[in-house]
Amino acid sequence: MRTALVIGTGLIGTSAALALAGRGVTVHLRDHDPASARTAASLGAGTDTEPEGRVDLAIVAVPPAHVAATLAEAMRAGAARGYLDVASVKGGPQRELEETGLDLTPYIGSHPMSGKERSGPLAATADLFEGRPWVLTPTRSTDTEVLNLALELVALCRAVPVVMDADAHDRAVALVSHTPQLVSSMVAARLEEAEESAVRLCGQGIRDVTRIAASDPRMWIEILSANPGPVADVLSGVAADLDETVRALRSLQSADEEKRRDGASGVEDVLRRGNAGRARVPGKHGAAPTAYETVAVLISDRPGELARIFADAGRVGVNIEDVRIEHATGQQAGLVQLMVDPTAAPALSQALQAQGWSLRTP
Repeated sequence: MRTALVIGTGLIGTSAALALAGRGVTVHLRDHDPASARTAASLGAGTDTEPEGRVDLAIVAVPPAHVAATLAEAMRAGAARGYLDVASVKGGPQRELEETGLDLTPYIGSHPMSGKERSGPLAATADLFEGRPWVLTPTRSTDTEVLNLALELVALCRAVPVVMDADAHDRAVALVSHTPQLVSSMVAARLEEAEESAVRLCGQGIRDVTRIAASDPRMWIEILSANPGPVADVLSGVAADLDETVRALRSLQSADEEKRRDGASGVEDVLRRGNAGRARVPGKHGAAPTAYETVAVLISDRPGELARIFADAGRVGVNIEDVRIEHATGQQAGLVQLMVDPTAAPALSQALQAQGWSLRTP
């Protein structure tokens, strides 16, 4: 791939453009808002000038409701050898495109499974897709050359290709992306009118659960409007679990010992099923989940403190597999949780203590 046209310079479009431009592809940028395209160009994502002829690949990065129309316009204009969209919903836009009667041999659907709570070109990064799944949903008529172009795009963005049926993709993202967004927002909504004394107690648990609740509601209305049925199906199952859990918790309040046992059993059931489901979430780089041991270190809120911890860990040859920071309420300090291979935890703990770090039980 030597040339590309990115139509839509939001977070995903600009991130893809940055990755391609950084690897030598000539990228042309187009957006309904010229200022957005200029901003993306100023970041090094390409040029906001129109291409002089056909490009190798046109990447449509617009909301799901506008995908089919935008693709059809580009295809009728003969803008590229191949056409690809990156919308988070695949079935509906594909059917809309089929209804136009256009030849779909140069088209393939796709969805990079990566994003941020922030949107727009200024939130874009060239490494947004690195190591992340990038779903490809070819139609029955997608040409092999176009599939190869899509695979080249995924490789240039250093993502991991996954081929799926469009409707199967939509059911999958309803479970792993769209429903979590709504559940996160529902939990966060409980905080809106909560007493200040309660909100001040917020710890890492509530921060983890509500992180994605900071996402742009307008963007999510567009996504959910394109995939309402599968999301409603998943939420229906969640609602059934909620009803049963509420019933179990009410039973725990009972003076009757048998009812309390029944309530405890119901709560334990949902917690254990949660354990089982969480264990299926892939680990690093898509590999099987790995059990790490946590080394918790008390850290002050000063420049360079994290760098010192990582340097001290590096000196004893310990790889930090993951890291979390829990900030102390009302103090300029926090707890850094370093996840490491269990066999490396004793050496790391000893080395950090020797360097003067204060360890805590996580």
